[in-house]
Amino acid sequence: MAFPNPSTVSIGLKKAAHVGIAVSDLDRSVAFYQALLGAEPVVRDEGMHGAGFAQSQGLPTTKLRYATFNLDNLGIDLIQFQEPLGDAAQVAANRPGSMHLCFHVDDVRAVYDRMSEAGFEFLGQPYTFASGEVEPPAAVGTVVAYFNDPDGTNLEIIAPKGGFARS
Repeated sequence: MAFPNPSTVSIGLKKAAHVGIAVSDLDRSVAFYQALLGAEPVVRDEGMHGAGFAQSQGLPTTKLRYATFNLDNLGIDLIQFQEPLGDAAQVAANRPGSMHLCFHVDDVRAVYDRMSEAGFEFLGQPYTFASGEVEPPAAVGTVVAYFNDPDGTNLEIIAPKGGFARS
């Protein structure tokens, strides 16, 4: 696959609208994200189908159910494909093509403890980046913790410092 040369092309996209997450069971995933986000979906159990829509996604046919959650700065679409059914992705932090969705929090340890008490399972303990482990040095002190949704989508909570902080 050829890619445009960034020295000659600059499209300039600046704002994300939403992230779409393919799920195997929409109802289970809606319950998980409701508990995680503390919010109801703005759209729930809606559908999409049709040949034109399928072609836009590079598929022969498409029939799906979806739900949408709105954060302050991003939408999360949960999408259950009914036709064609897909195989589960083999996601992991180090697999090319895998992505993660990160949630900004003020205190990772407090959120981690609250989530753990509620039954969320983390991949490991919260971690604080130390001097010599992260660039730029201003990011030292950033705290992270990682977990997965019911289908294995990589999720993160972060209390960023310095170079990882966004205004």
